[in-house]
Amino acid sequence: MAPESPAEQIRTTLARIAHLADTGTVEDYVEQFTHQAEWTMPANPDRGLPTQVRRGREEIAAGVRERRSAGIQGPGTFTRHITTAIAVDVTSETTARAEAVWTFYVDTATAPRLSGVGSYADEFELEDGRWRLSKRVISRG
Repeated sequence: MAPESPAEQIRTTLARIAHLADTGTVEDYVEQFTHQAEWTMPANPDRGLPTQVRRGREEIAAGVRERRSAGIQGPGTFTRHITTAIAVDVTSETTARAEAVWTFYVDTATAPRLSGVGSYADEFELEDGRWRLSKRVISRG
């Protein structure tokens, strides 16, 4: 079996991030990000969330814990992040960009319902031999 191309490795990382947001540990989730990653999300009035900018794994982990404590996402909340329409541009041997569409479903165990849709504008870096997310800007709509 041939090794995965950088673009395929990045697609796998994006899928892993979505899975871990819903069912994984916070530690495994933030492992998908570079140490100095930046994560930006617009306000979400439906969920009572203000605009957020998180820098570094510790701040990103704190944001995940806050959303999990509020019952917005994570194990036991019956929510799912779906990432699709992924376009990857490898810009150098150690950097890449990706654009993707996301959908967010709630009540997935009983009556699945689309709760949100938007896009991700992502940047990746090859760090410690793995493609990791270095910057994410989330847009709604």
